[in-house]
Amino acid sequence: MEYLEAKNKFIQAWGTLGSNWGINKVMAQIHALLLLATEPLSAEEIMEELQMSRGNVNMNLRALMDWGIVKKEFKIGERREYFSTGKDVWDLAKQVSKERRRREIEPILKMLGDVQVVNGENKKEVDEFKKVTGDLFDFSLKVDNTIDKFTKSDQNWFFKLLLKI
Repeated sequence: MEYLEAKNKFIQAWGTLGSNWGINKVMAQIHALLLLATEPLSAEEIMEELQMSRGNVNMNLRALMDWGIVKKEFKIGERREYFSTGKDVWDLAKQVSKERRRREIEPILKMLGDVQVVNGENKKEVDEFKKVTGDLFDFSLKVDNTIDKFTKSDQNWFFKLLLKI
């Protein structure tokens, strides 16, 4: 397989994978392109390479920066902004986990904690509600603790843990 074909296949596959993980497909495709780039790329270079509009590229670059996986760079003598991403897969996985924890797990923990203070006339329904939401809270808290340990861990610790499982 030729490089350009392999590159396009990877970018498309990364986009599909990203959308399966809850990340917009275009955002994942831009990230894939930056992963493969040997130098930081300008928004114009990304637009040309992926055949996307300026607005789409700029909006998704901002989203990637919000996730903490793309950074903006400047080159001396250039007015353009350039963008790059880290190449360390372990660091990427930890950053994505940290951000998903912040966006998904923390809000659900807060909500599940809030709804535990519930009253009602039907004691059976209230007890069942408290049991189900309490179990979900306990499970979510375990997931949160696992993600926290993962994001603070080093690669060796994690793989040793997986081998024990």
